[in-house]
Amino acid sequence: MTSSKEALAHSASSAEAAPGTPPGAARGAHGPGGPAADSWRSRLYRWDMKGSPYAFVAPFFILFGAFTLVPLLYTAWYSLHNVQLSSLDHQTWTGLDNYKNLLSSDFFWNALKNTFTIGVISTVPQLLAALGLAHLLNYRLRGSTVWRVVMLTPYATSVAAATLVFTLLYSWDGGMINWLLHFVGVGPVNWRESDWGSQFAVSSIVVWRWTGYNALIYLAAMQAIPADLYESAALDGANRWQQFRHVTVPQLRPTILFTVVVSTIGATQLFGEPLLFGGVSGSKGGSEHQYQTLGLYMYDQGWIVGNLGKASAIAWSMFLILLIIAAVNLLLTRRLRKSQ
Repeated sequence: MTSSKEALAHSASSAEAAPGTPPGAARGAHGPGGPAADSWRSRLYRWDMKGSPYAFVAPFFILFGAFTLVPLLYTAWYSLHNVQLSSLDHQTWTGLDNYKNLLSSDFFWNALKNTFTIGVISTVPQLLAALGLAHLLNYRLRGSTVWRVVMLTPYATSVAAATLVFTLLYSWDGGMINWLLHFVGVGPVNWRESDWGSQFAVSSIVVWRWTGYNALIYLAAMQAIPADLYESAALDGANRWQQFRHVTVPQLRPTILFTVVVSTIGATQLFGEPLLFGGVSGSKGGSEHQYQTLGLYMYDQGWIVGNLGKASAIAWSMFLILLIIAAVNLLLTRRLRKSQ
């Protein structure tokens, strides 16, 4: 009688599943379905544990490969050929000739210079204004939530709508900007045709659209700064401006670097604002190419001229520039970490 009770207890304890045991494995050979069913359940459980993570991330990699990686490689292949938009089936191998032609093209260097100039006069004021607005919003203001939504409104506005409004503001005849300049004794400016004026006008569109977005990024970083630092600075007699200079800005260095890099990448890819601002001559960046960026130059060569091989070389040149920017960002980030 005792031996039978021990046998029943031993069989009950062996049937209890250990943590992580697949379903059906604890039932042994005497479970429903027999040993074959339990073995199949164990294998299915192992496959599920190993394969599920890959199945979950597979859609992203499939879409990335289909719509990003394959076009990127195909563009690289095109950049080594003479390909015309009118005859895609006829491709002639040219090697690096498209890149050599770019280096000897005045239009390419002009587009590169314009991209750099517009990037500087749009990024610097934009980030300075964003930093100041974030500093104001960091203090307790009435209706702070409303102000944050208002600041994000320009970012949510479409490029076409914003550029159309600014085109009317900078109009040669009847524009509000020239109307205001008339009151301070300045003659009207042909913003679309002038060299510096057109670049300033395009930059103002970028500043208006992205200042609020960067201000919210700075605001989120400011709210993560420990309040003890401000209390210690206040006890030492520092006013708000001194606290901003010696506490806020040093703590925001990684965030400022991030926004500088992102804004620089955006300036390198600038396309919609100058295209719509120029109207009929938008793809050429004005009648004298005075505000033609690299994005516009690529579009003009690919879809207006029809030289897809050269346009692909321009695209890869922009990609290499972005890689250089990313490398500089990585070096600066490492130095900031070491200095801290």
